[in-house]
Amino acid sequence: MDETRNGTVRVPGAQLHYETRGSGPLLLILQGGDGDAGLTEDLVGRLSAHHRVVTYDRRGVSRSTLDDGDTRPWSLGLHADDVHRLLAELTGEPAIVLGSSIGALIGLDLAARHPEQVGVLVAHEPPAMRLLPEPECAQALTFLSEAVLTYEEHGVGPAMMKMLAFNGIDPGRMETEPGVAMPEPNPHRMANAALFLSRDLPAVRDYEPDVPALRTAAPVIVPALGQASAGLATHRCTQLLAETIDRQVVEFPGGHNGMMTHPVAFSSRLRETLDAHVRL
Repeated sequence: MDETRNGTVRVPGAQLHYETRGSGPLLLILQGGDGDAGLTEDLVGRLSAHHRVVTYDRRGVSRSTLDDGDTRPWSLGLHADDVHRLLAELTGEPAIVLGSSIGALIGLDLAARHPEQVGVLVAHEPPAMRLLPEPECAQALTFLSEAVLTYEEHGVGPAMMKMLAFNGIDPGRMETEPGVAMPEPNPHRMANAALFLSRDLPAVRDYEPDVPALRTAAPVIVPALGQASAGLATHRCTQLLAETIDRQVVEFPGGHNGMMTHPVAFSSRLRETLDAHVRL
């Protein structure tokens, strides 16, 4: 088994913890959910046979610490700048980037702002709600604001249950590949979830993709859908992203959290997708 190597990198207002595993072309995974580097451990184990896989804790999450007194507002651009600085620390070559959910939005912003750092971006179900037509857009933005309000009034648990349902995830009836164990709620993850709800979710709500930059971006952008996500807002957003920037959609196993629930099938589909777009 490949050894996991840990490192840190300074960014404005924070210090990021990152992990690397395997060798080969660099593949950076931008996590969804609460943003912990270890969320997709099973997937990383599969991908590290062919890649130097990098994951990191988003700022403020788990082992990534915030500077005392730093009160800057969070945005997807701030997260994308963190990733820009992380990649600059690790490689001078364009990287393969896989982002899911909020991680896909961060990847899109990185591709628009720093296209020289991205060779291929697989954007798995980015919740780019402002691509939705009315009244879908207004309804989605209202829901996200209500989820933030639920957190402020009732705490992490009720707000996260709203978000899970919005993304088609039922913790009591989750389909996974054999042998896959989903992480259980614990104080550590609850603290990460609180940070997501209070600071990341408003940034997701307010994010608008730079469509002109993405249309002409040098990186290959692959909008990716979960097979089990039909009818969800994130599924619709991904379809509209593909249409807007004139790219082809690729379907991946599982639903919105397919990177976690179906690591074997997901890694196989990712390999097929990369083989179709890059020479490794």
